[in-house]
Amino acid sequence: MSESEEHGVVLAAHDVTKTYRMGDVDVHALRGVNVGLRQGELLVLLGPSGSGKSTLLNILGGLDVPTEGRVMYKERDIAALGDRELTRFRRDHVGFVFQFYNLIPSLTARENVALVTEIAEEPLDPREALELVSLADRMDHFPSQLSGGEQQRVAIARAVAKQPDILLCDEPTGALDVKTGIRVLEVIDEVNRTLGTTTAVITHHAPMASMADRVISLSDGRVYQEHENETKIAPRDLSW
Repeated sequence: MSESEEHGVVLAAHDVTKTYRMGDVDVHALRGVNVGLRQGELLVLLGPSGSGKSTLLNILGGLDVPTEGRVMYKERDIAALGDRELTRFRRDHVGFVFQFYNLIPSLTARENVALVTEIAEEPLDPREALELVSLADRMDHFPSQLSGGEQQRVAIARAVAKQPDILLCDEPTGALDVKTGIRVLEVIDEVNRTLGTTTAVITHHAPMASMADRVISLSDGRVYQEHENETKIAPRDLSW
């Protein structure tokens, strides 16, 4: 058994750096980051804009590759995979939720979710996925007929319908008002508890850290603090 498996780590960045070339200048988005996601936990990656949160999430999810370092999914270094293998990794193992919902306007909520279930190995039924986010009664509505919060919940249903091992959420409440954002966080929390999906949420909003099992804080492309919450606070009770 590897050290990662022994500690329940399913996905990990090891000494990951990411450098972008902007004209004659090198921009260091990540500087030797070490982060592990543990089986079944809800992790919050916290930091201000420009701290490297989204870059890290994209690398962990196989949407981008590091300049240096390893990204281990169990015993496999996904940073060394080619484009086709990375696509398969994302399809089979990772669900994504972004700040903007990326729903197809001409498809109903159920049809948007079904797009994912058609390519998954052991998917949830689209209706079941929408029930999980309390939208079964809206499944035949088009995105234009849904509120922003409802659209984000459809996006979450779509992400979890393929039953991914890992759910990665990038500022999922960033485009929502407080009340609606809390409802979306409740859904993410419910998915984590009900399905046991390893979940990482990135945010710049410090109060959200209290809903996590563990919090990793980033600044200037580095991890500067990590702590575990002895007591988690339900999303509805967060101090906004």
